Amino acid sequence: MKGFEYLQEELDHMKEEGTFRKLVPLESEQGSKVVINGKEVIQLSSNNYLGLTSHPKMKQAALESVEKFGVGTGSVRTIAGTLSMHEEFEKKLAEFKHTEACLVFQSGFSTNQGILSAILTDQDVVISDELNHASIIDGIRLTKAKRRIYKHVDLEDLEAALKETQDYRKRIVVTDGVFSMDGNIAPLPGIVELAEKYDALVMVDDAHASGVLGTNGRGTIDHFNLNGRVHIQVGTLSKAIGVLGGYIASTQTLRDYLIHKGRPFLFSTSHPPAVIAASSAAIDVLEEEPEHMERLWENTKFFKAGLKELGFNTGVSETPITPVLVGDDALAHKLSDTLLKYGVFAQGIAFPTVAKGKARVRTIVTAQHTKEELQTALDAFEKAGKELEII
Repeated sequence: MKGFEYLQEELDHMKEEGTFRKLVPLESEQGSKVVINGKEVIQLSSNNYLGLTSHPKMKQAALESVEKFGVGTGSVRTIAGTLSMHEEFEKKLAEFKHTEACLVFQSGFSTNQGILSAILTDQDVVISDELNHASIIDGIRLTKAKRRIYKHVDLEDLEAALKETQDYRKRIVVTDGVFSMDGNIAPLPGIVELAEKYDALVMVDDAHASGVLGTNGRGTIDHFNLNGRVHIQVGTLSKAIGVLGGYIASTQTLRDYLIHKGRPFLFSTSHPPAVIAASSAAIDVLEEEPEHMERLWENTKFFKAGLKELGFNTGVSETPITPVLVGDDALAHKLSDTLLKYGVFAQGIAFPTVAKGKARVRTIVTAQHTKEELQTALDAFEKAGKELEII
């Protein structure tokens, strides 16, 4: 069929540059090892921080919910798609996050889009960290609000932005809690203090901090003891929680408003029973089994130290997200392919996911990894790094 020749030309150019990538189907459940093309390899690209995708309590909860409620809900939440379990889970989640209320969206991406597009008008301004997640960027694009981008984690530039924007009806400072490509933590205490000084709202996307930082994995707000001082917390059920979805933790007022005005919430079928039941069980696991987080951080320290000792550049990472920075897009993908040859699945990340010249292989260790597996992965990194003359 004619019509897409211009797209094919761009794809052909990507192939020539070595940046075209195919999807990689996994042939096993998500674990410390996965099967790709019939071969078992060490997994270092999953967001399954705590290994909860296959936790027996969560699997059992999902199975029981399907038997009781079926496989789907058949409607959006605002018509006939709210089951009792949806509201029970949101109350449980709000209690866990130390907030007044929670509302679950279909994904973390749609949560950010739904919030920003609903609460901001052309009378308002959004002040956003330059390295915020794509969902925040797209959420801002959906608003008519003015926008001011401040330099990454730069409190001086943030204060300048707050001073420049004092004539707007409402100002909201938006930041990732943990930045998904670099693994660094936002300076939330400073951000909150500046927002309080200049009477601005604060919104934190804690997708990569949920289950990773704070007491029992409550996130960066709890990590910095800022409970009650951050207006909007966005979390995910899709990473450390091990299932699917996103949520907002905030006030009852904002929850009620988003039920009426949050377009992704209004126009998407609600989560099936198995997702809600498994997510609810995950909160119990976080509360009752702290050993998963303890192992995650032990493994993180071991693997980071090993990469640095080998001479790799891991940037400013402070979390289980540890990038191996190489700069060139094609080289990052070549490193990924070479690692797979040596039994390690670690995906290359290049433009437009990261800026030009900032390509990397992004690694994420989990609580499921053994020290032996991580050492094997480090050995593979050493072989591949020397082979490609990166180290």
